[in-house]
Amino acid sequence: MTNRTFRRISSLLMAMVMLIALAVTASAESAAPYEQLSYLNGQLRVGMECAYAPNNWQESEASDTNVPIENVPGAYAEGYDVQWARIIADYLGLELVIVKMDWDGLIPALNEGQIDAIIAGMMDTAQRREAINFSTPYHSTVYGMMVNEGSPFESATSIQDFAGASVLGQKDTALDTVIDQIQGVNHLTAVSSIPDMIARLQQGACDAITVNVENAPAYMAANPGFRLITFAEGDGFELPSKGSCVGLRYDDDALLTLVNEALATVDQDARDVMWETASESAPA
Repeated sequence: MTNRTFRRISSLLMAMVMLIALAVTASAESAAPYEQLSYLNGQLRVGMECAYAPNNWQESEASDTNVPIENVPGAYAEGYDVQWARIIADYLGLELVIVKMDWDGLIPALNEGQIDAIIAGMMDTAQRREAINFSTPYHSTVYGMMVNEGSPFESATSIQDFAGASVLGQKDTALDTVIDQIQGVNHLTAVSSIPDMIARLQQGACDAITVNVENAPAYMAANPGFRLITFAEGDGFELPSKGSCVGLRYDDDALLTLVNEALATVDQDARDVMWETASESAPA
């Protein structure tokens, strides 16, 4: 671990201590949140992929910041989403339980009561709103494209420069649906995860993949031959939402109110530290 990373982790831990203290105080002043949420039986069960670094990933050793994964013995969840899950659970006075799930199983699991919240870098979209409710955003995002070094699309300045390209996204996400904004694109059948997308690009099975720009440094650190293409306003993708939100059931009105309160306790500076720390700590 580099000194810089250690300092970032230390800063995050200090920020977490301060945030938890604020959360405990706020909880005491907000009409006893735990009493409103007694049906949760003292736990906040959160679903995520644990395979979407730096938002969330899986580790094999316990640390001061990661959380055991309930359904994967000996494994721990870490990342930006995990830290938000900790903040929210602490604010609510509930024990945090992390459940690892495939992306396309998260919404059904939420509505079936297997989990109580989705904290997995999920966007609030019109299609998802038909099934679940969403908090205010806890992280903003911009989309770009990733190609291999030497690609004929490496000098692109607009998404329309990818006309004729074979472009790949992630199934059931905006990373897939936005591809249709490119005129004349060869929209490949989406795959189930970001690691699958990266593997296909490595293998040359596609010309480009769609990515969250803020996640790209971690992808390029692990794949030095990748190149990120970003776009000026008006030349890039139009997104259905500003960023990541917490997914909740429609009948959990009290929980939604309290989750939004918890999110509001964290200012932008603290959010930036959390994101930078997760990005620097994410596995290659």
